Amino acid sequence: MNTASLTAGENAWPNDRLNEITLRDIYVARRTIAPYIRHTPLIHSAPLSSLSGAQVYLKLECLQETGAFKLRGAANKLVSLSAEERQNGVVTVSTGNHGRAVAYMAQKLGIDAVICITELVPAHKRQAMEQLGATLVVAGANQDDAERHALALVQEHGMTMISPFDEPAIIAGQGTIGLELLEALPQLDAAIVPLSGGGLMGGIALALKTADDAIRVVGASQALGPAMHLSIQAGQPTPVVEEKTLADSLSGGIGLDNRYTFALCRRYVDETVLLSEEEI
Repeated sequence: MNTASLTAGENAWPNDRLNEITLRDIYVARRTIAPYIRHTPLIHSAPLSSLSGAQVYLKLECLQETGAFKLRGAANKLVSLSAEERQNGVVTVSTGNHGRAVAYMAQKLGIDAVICITELVPAHKRQAMEQLGATLVVAGANQDDAERHALALVQEHGMTMISPFDEPAIIAGQGTIGLELLEALPQLDAAIVPLSGGGLMGGIALALKTADDAIRVVGASQALGPAMHLSIQAGQPTPVVEEKTLADSLSGGIGLDNRYTFALCRRYVDETVLLSEEEI
């Protein structure tokens, strides 16, 4: 396991739109998504507490209807769509969990959904998205290829792009987890959060650090292609080579024109932990 302390560079990222997302957005998102998501339990883990010498709690987002936290952001974004946008349908790029969440919400709201995926997405994740009524398109070997295809559909058919992470409504939706953590555990002094594109981390970190800047926020990434970790180290969004990994849901870059999550993570993440395949 490799760890690194991350220090934000002095120069602002030119695309930085950090101030466009606030704690209020997260509170609004909580009201918006309440009919569609579960307020998941935070449970004490005796084994992890014993191993670490700390009191460790686990937030069970696996209990969401689609099996992951992604439902929060997808619900917040799709509910906000206009009647015209709903009529034209939505398209997204996904390694699995986000696509499943978008498909679920699209089915709930009567919206056509197209999910662009890469060749690396495993069969069981493809099946889960298709069972929810989404149209799947396999578009290339990496997330960049899939995104290009999705953007082409936006241009050709007027569909709305639902970003997996770099979108205020998505970030605010995921950030509702941070509110629940603070309410369930007021004495929280550190949070370890999976780190990939930064939608989950950006939202949770914004909520936690706004409440108490002393809370330590740590990102956990796979060692094979840790896009956000490498980008923060470089001081700008950085392309990564996508490799086959057990943590396939964390694969993919953050987008070279990233507008929100890079700035959020660079400001609020104190440290990242990189895990080898053996450790995963």
